[in-house]
Amino acid sequence: MILKKADANLNNLKELYIRAFPESERKPFDLMEKNADNGSMEILSLEKEDGEFLGLVITILYEDKVLIDYFAVDESKRNGGIGGKALKLISDRYKDSKIFLEIETPDEKAENNAQRVSRKAFYLRNGMKESGIHADIYDTDMELLIFDNPVTFDEYVAVYKAAIDEEQLKRMGIPKQI
Repeated sequence: MILKKADANLNNLKELYIRAFPESERKPFDLMEKNADNGSMEILSLEKEDGEFLGLVITILYEDKVLIDYFAVDESKRNGGIGGKALKLISDRYKDSKIFLEIETPDEKAENNAQRVSRKAFYLRNGMKESGIHADIYDTDMELLIFDNPVTFDEYVAVYKAAIDEEQLKRMGIPKQI
């Protein structure tokens, strides 16, 4: 399995992006492509060595920090260990950086709480750790998970401000610590 800049599988990646993430939490794809062109983001395709599309990883890069902004394995390929292997590839690719991501905070009142709990367990099982940082973004309570290097709330916000224009930040809401 490999992680590489999306090219031949870009259409598959865009389709999975739309299926896997709620519209309210999606950034405009053309904005992400522009940011990938200027080096502040990476749009990566998770593939078998023969080029078969398995999933997507979209990261925001700023200084020594990497926010895994979007990560999804194609629905037909899930539950086979691909996600855990992908996290290892991500960790290796950015080994000299502070790597983190956001997940919806588990909440017994949430309709999708079982999914939230399962998602958090997956990340913890695959080497990520709780950061102790919680934020409100997209009007959703989110929790930051990290690999080994801690990140502060201010560093987290700085990553967004470096890669996302003011109009988009207003739409999604600059992360607020909770």
